[in-house]
Amino acid sequence: MLRNVAVVVMHDFHPFEFGVICEVFGIDRREDGLPSYDFAVVGAEPGPIRSSSGFDLVPGYGLDRLAEADLIALPAVSDSRLHGYPAALRAELRSAVSRGVRVLSVCSGAFILGEAGLLDGRRCTTHWRYADLLATRFPHAKVDPDVLYVDDDPVISSAGTAAGIDACLYLVRKELGSRVANGIARRMVVPPHRDGGQAQYIDRPVATRPDGARGELTVLLDWLGANLAEPLSVRQLAARANMSERTLGRRFVHETGTTPQRWLTGQRILLAQQLLEDTGETVDRIAELAGFGNATAMRHHFRVWRGTTPNAYRRMFRGTSLPPGPTGPVCSGPYRKTVR
Repeated sequence: MLRNVAVVVMHDFHPFEFGVICEVFGIDRREDGLPSYDFAVVGAEPGPIRSSSGFDLVPGYGLDRLAEADLIALPAVSDSRLHGYPAALRAELRSAVSRGVRVLSVCSGAFILGEAGLLDGRRCTTHWRYADLLATRFPHAKVDPDVLYVDDDPVISSAGTAAGIDACLYLVRKELGSRVANGIARRMVVPPHRDGGQAQYIDRPVATRPDGARGELTVLLDWLGANLAEPLSVRQLAARANMSERTLGRRFVHETGTTPQRWLTGQRILLAQQLLEDTGETVDRIAELAGFGNATAMRHHFRVWRGTTPNAYRRMFRGTSLPPGPTGPVCSGPYRKTVR
């Protein structure tokens, strides 16, 4: 039973992710018929602990408090603290896991788990912008950049920022049931469960050459970007580029970092996202305009690439002021957008 929770802070911790843990586990909600937790804020370094937002925090406990915890939570830290964590903290985390205590990281807190050796051989996640670095730093970890959280008991890791809420509520639901998790979610005015994963928040533009140079496929890529609605095969592309299919495939990987078919699918996904966000076109019509042919095919690719459905994506990202129905001309070229 989950009763005793400790959240560990060190210099340059992120207040929001810290606050998420405090909100779920640190507030007494017994008046609502919900359980309370023996909650403690633990300093991993001499205090006061400096936040990334410029204020200081005075933790009530030192690392010895972790010996009592059923759950040890690790909020995100700033980019300057993605390495070099206190040896005593790493030892305490290893000891806790060895005796069955759960540890939960939010966002870049996963790097603390990695340095403690707790991600080796385990599935895990972090904010999508840190996923490649996490996988590089800890090559034995099985990093999944597309999910909101991963439970590889007793290690739970979550993606960026608000995904910490999802992971905390998931753990509450797992330990104490849906009634308790839903009750906390209502108090927090958040959904008790979100569909999809963080893939729907990731911008995945087509890979380009690292030096930014324009390659041999420039004309073909520009033409493809303007004709995504057309039914296109690799054979047709090879003929248009005056190459064999094998040569096209080899040069495509060299120029873009991916295969022709995957490049096309990625561009069509990006165009569909733009249309879902910025127009009132139906999903069927967007599937045609983006080159998927029909809504069923587009739903399939959205599930694979974004971990969600077109309709769910539209509800998440479409501007609330946009009136129903078509809203003007449709972009026919390749779509680019800045990372949110």
